[in-house]
Amino acid sequence: MTTTEERPAPSSGTPGKPGRRAELSRWWNARSRPQQWGLLVPVAAIIYLLPVLNPPIITTEPATSFPIALFNAAVFALIAIGLNVVIGQAGLLDLGYVGFFAIGAYTAALLSSPDSELGVRFPWLVIVPIAMVVTMISGVILGTPTLRLRGDYLAIVTLGFGEIVRLLADNIDPLRGNRGFQDIAKPGGTYSDGSPIFTQNDAQGFYWLAVTIVIIILLFMGNLERSRVGRAWIAVREDEDAAELTGVPTYRFKIWAFAIGAAVGGLSGTLFAAQVGFVNNQRFDVTTSILYLAAVVLGGQGNKIGVVVGAFLVSYIPDRFQFEPEYRFLVFGLALIILMIFRPQGILGMRQHLLTYGRQAYQKLFGAGTGVAPTSLTPASRPAGDPPEAVPDDRSGSRPQGGGE
Repeated sequence: MTTTEERPAPSSGTPGKPGRRAELSRWWNARSRPQQWGLLVPVAAIIYLLPVLNPPIITTEPATSFPIALFNAAVFALIAIGLNVVIGQAGLLDLGYVGFFAIGAYTAALLSSPDSELGVRFPWLVIVPIAMVVTMISGVILGTPTLRLRGDYLAIVTLGFGEIVRLLADNIDPLRGNRGFQDIAKPGGTYSDGSPIFTQNDAQGFYWLAVTIVIIILLFMGNLERSRVGRAWIAVREDEDAAELTGVPTYRFKIWAFAIGAAVGGLSGTLFAAQVGFVNNQRFDVTTSILYLAAVVLGGQGNKIGVVVGAFLVSYIPDRFQFEPEYRFLVFGLALIILMIFRPQGILGMRQHLLTYGRQAYQKLFGAGTGVAPTSLTPASRPAGDPPEAVPDDRSGSRPQGGGE
């Protein structure tokens, strides 16, 4: 693959020699999917065991319970994955995503709390699909009249949506304002000794459940972004007019992005409400919505693993410095500034999958076992007149490279 634009060499390598990160990326991309999943199993096991191990370096105790901090980070990661569909994949600037999170939480409260005027108490497993459908409908209702807007105008409208949800929670009496709802349904299940797995005091069971849901949603999103829908989102994000002219029904795919992102937001809202057991109007303000956006930008828009890392940092850093409440947000702000200076494209940056079988296509083009285009060709060894070769390391945050992984 060639381009007409010279790209800077990786910062960690000498001229003509790929850096350590590029070598690691090339080694990783040369692995098959089963091999990659096999290598990720120990990582997943460590993630599951974190609340049991409670490593002294990263623990948030005694100021904050470590399992609760991990659960909060997992919910934040789930929210960031849903918002990444809207912002990172489809390129739609949404500043009111907290509204979908609130709708999911309030749906769980209305359908299970004894304070609800509906007078019903559904189990949590019944509430989850209902909440996801309700938030998907909310996404369609919001997106249908507004998704013909772009850029700043769309951002203002979505910001208004988040505020409308909060004001409804404030002023509609059945939603109980600051009084909120108590005793919201949570998942069932007990340990071998008969003690419940899911409790408000010990978030360990909720953390395991949240991590499992995150992994399932990541698998779903991975398949989705390599499908026709994912390619259409990338086309809309890069140039909506060009996509429309080439036959992509942009409006319909933008509605899909809003609906799917909203469903994930509703799912995270039900999970949060089940762990806390209480919902009122205090957790759904604009500041919270901006933190969701910060997680996506920090991790790298368009990279689902990157936004998980970004969400973990945004949630974990304030909990880690909870013992110094006056300075914890100062530390958090400094960390964001430093990361944005040195990684303006996000920690991992975007990864593109313009081709459904991008990995196989690259191996056929550049040889089996490479996984990416060869980088051994230097400007000196390249034939005269041959334009410089693009490195398909799409983590640079620049324009997408077709089929690079």
